[in-house]
Amino acid sequence: MLYAYNREAAVAYAHQWAFGRNPRYYDFERLGGDCTNFASQCLFAGCGVMNYKPVFGWYYRSARDRAPAWTGVEFLHNFLVRPETSPGPAAVVSRELAMAQPGDVLQLRFDGSVFQHSPVVVEVRGATADDILVAAHSLDADFRPLSSYEYAEFRVLHIVGFYR
Repeated sequence: MLYAYNREAAVAYAHQWAFGRNPRYYDFERLGGDCTNFASQCLFAGCGVMNYKPVFGWYYRSARDRAPAWTGVEFLHNFLVRPETSPGPAAVVSRELAMAQPGDVLQLRFDGSVFQHSPVVVEVRGATADDILVAAHSLDADFRPLSSYEYAEFRVLHIVGFYR
């Protein structure tokens, strides 16, 4: 059964920690970036369920005991759009900004073939990059317009709910 994702809780968490670090989580800024760790924290605030499946789950116990999906951009994408029903948040991918809602994760590809950044949508004013505001770590931001990033491609990870 798919449960409702609490978008308000995810966004409130994003605003609270956009320019700071929750001491319960390691700051991965010096180890390649903290953006997906921050996005995962926001997602967890909105669902309260982790998936402790080794390797392919989505969880955080410590800096050394976490799933790759908690901190890795591509791994998070793969976890959220997984075909099986398993604990944790679930998403559908869209290339349309009109699908973005507060609490969703955007992923940006700057160059090369892989996506490299995972900001969290905190406000939607319309369906253009000027109208989508995000919070992020790794160049900390809150209420930053998507249009202010110089990216080659984006994808919307629209959260459809979570499984227990």
